[in-house]
Amino acid sequence: MYGCVTMFNEKAQMMKLKDIRELQEKRLVKMVRYAYDNVPMYKKRFNEKGIKPSDITKLEDAHKIPFTVKDDLRDHYPYGILAVPRKEVVRFHASSGTTGTPTVVSYTRKDMEVWGDLMARTYNAAGTDPGDIVQNAYGYGLFTGGLGFHQGAEVLGCAVLPTSTGNTKKQIKMMYDFQTDVLACTPSYAIYLSEATKKFGYDPREDFNLKVGMFGAEPWSDEARESIQESFGLKAQDVYGMSELYGPGVAVECPAQNGLHIWSDQFLVETINPETGEVLPEGEKGELVFTMLTREAMPLLRYRTKDIAVVNYEECECGRYHPRIMRIKGRSDDMLIVGGVNVFPSQIEAALLETEGIGEHYQIIVDRDVLDKLFVKVEVDKEYYESDQYDEEKLLKEASENLTAVLNIRARLKLLEPGTLPRTVGKAKRVIDLREEHDRIEEP
Repeated sequence: MYGCVTMFNEKAQMMKLKDIRELQEKRLVKMVRYAYDNVPMYKKRFNEKGIKPSDITKLEDAHKIPFTVKDDLRDHYPYGILAVPRKEVVRFHASSGTTGTPTVVSYTRKDMEVWGDLMARTYNAAGTDPGDIVQNAYGYGLFTGGLGFHQGAEVLGCAVLPTSTGNTKKQIKMMYDFQTDVLACTPSYAIYLSEATKKFGYDPREDFNLKVGMFGAEPWSDEARESIQESFGLKAQDVYGMSELYGPGVAVECPAQNGLHIWSDQFLVETINPETGEVLPEGEKGELVFTMLTREAMPLLRYRTKDIAVVNYEECECGRYHPRIMRIKGRSDDMLIVGGVNVFPSQIEAALLETEGIGEHYQIIVDRDVLDKLFVKVEVDKEYYESDQYDEEKLLKEASENLTAVLNIRARLKLLEPGTLPRTVGKAKRVIDLREEHDRIEEP
């Protein structure tokens, strides 16, 4: 196998494209009928549009199905989209509810089995073997990440160190003592761990046994990946998912690192124009829309993710035919519009990390006086900062030019000493948008 000694669920991982399409079509028709019959929201939506489940007979009919959005989950909190009696639910997860009402997702026992299989495939396709030691530094609780990564590792046959987030010193000691094979955490925490290992006297390449990193839950650039790989000597693999779609385990990179394979026996993906909702031809960049094909407790039809990407349907060099997300380009709801220009945080990160001497930690601040203002604070790389070669004026000029070239707008840039910006053990707080707040910041 490409990257692993043993393949988990080889039949599902290595399906041919023809077989994938036939299975998707069969499951789509069945799922539409199931959702219509068991979820009042979908019956109402279909009736309002004059659509019957019998109108969906092939994959090409998917565009007729009404979209589902995150607000639908909030509006039907907590049980409104359940397709089964509540007593059949064996687990609930929920978002943080930043708008006031959290989004709740539910699972039957069969759903948990499917999710466990998806996560086991995800680990395996990324290069994890049964018997490996997985250190799970995702947060446990209502967030799907911790328990999702834990369950999948056990289904694959790995031993799990459930370290969760925080207590970095102990985290590093266990990584060293147990000679962990696989690290699962956010990419920003992996960068933080890399710095911390050196502070505690370890060489991250020589003193640890890491071979694979399972990184997700936040956007990150190829430059960040290269930094993590260089630091730890591992394969830094991108993992895609969201709570509404089970959690992590929707898609993952194989060792070729050329796109994230969507497990398309369980998910039908479309790419749409985020403004009009029009389905785009294969290979065009747009918003990803997913239909869950076997979910029992909470089926979602044509769920709009807000993630912007290109999907590649060609066979991968690893031999898999599952379509690939060619790296998330950003989220339509995370996109910043600054002075009329669309700006994604991942673009800023990539431009910064292309500049030799710039560190991995940065913060984006958007404010408004008369016109929008984009401020970027970024730390200088520690080794460069302490070297005789450090030239603040030169570094500031180079980084500013790289930003301008990528963004096509001018950003105010401030260089900071290493260790200045706050660190986080979960998702990094990269963007602060003050345009709708009364408080204003001083220019750096």
